[in-house]
Amino acid sequence: MKILVTGATKGIGKVIAQTLEGKIYAAGRNADALKEYKNYFAADLTKEEELVKLGDYIEANKIDALINNAGAYIWSNTGDLMLEDIKNIINTDLTAPLYLISRAVRGMKERKFGRIVNIGSISGVMGEAGASAYSAAKSGLIGMTKALALEFAEFNITVNTINPGWVETELGSNSIEESGFSRGEILDTIPQKRFVEPVEIANLVQYLISDKAKGITGQSINLCAGLSVGC
Repeated sequence: MKILVTGATKGIGKVIAQTLEGKIYAAGRNADALKEYKNYFAADLTKEEELVKLGDYIEANKIDALINNAGAYIWSNTGDLMLEDIKNIINTDLTAPLYLISRAVRGMKERKFGRIVNIGSISGVMGEAGASAYSAAKSGLIGMTKALALEFAEFNITVNTINPGWVETELGSNSIEESGFSRGEILDTIPQKRFVEPVEIANLVQYLISDKAKGITGQSINLCAGLSVGC
């Protein structure tokens, strides 16, 4: 299976790319960091020309499974948000995944096989004060996933979204600092009293793209150590 992972140079994306079984194609903004992979493409998903070229790359390499992991986050009082901030979040977290899917699905339909996994966020399920643009984009992924699952079902193409909670990554640590809360205060809100490990997400991705999960499509799966059900 040919698998393309966006945002593959660090955090969740890197662990996903290193864990999945198949021929890995990595995408990210940092060309130097991508060189650890045999197959890679450097692109900034907020730049239209580069996004289109990544779409060309996906089609040319006949990608079987697309993992939309790349994302952007900003914490800000909504009254302080600049238009450029909103555009950056929406373009990275929602527009780019939908566009890349539109390019990948052409070949998937011809081959009558495809697997698409979007990495969302629990903020798109529950909402997050101070992260309205991020929550909006990630919530959009959930609606998009349902619509695409219906559209592609007859072609043996599944589409699902995984919604991580707090994850043990650099982004997670940075988000704590921006939130104004301590790590301990955040842990108190998580029923399992722990952050999710990136490999847990990678393992779920592996399952969702396998034949064992061929009947699972259009789903929004919360992987959040219980955060979505209360504290």
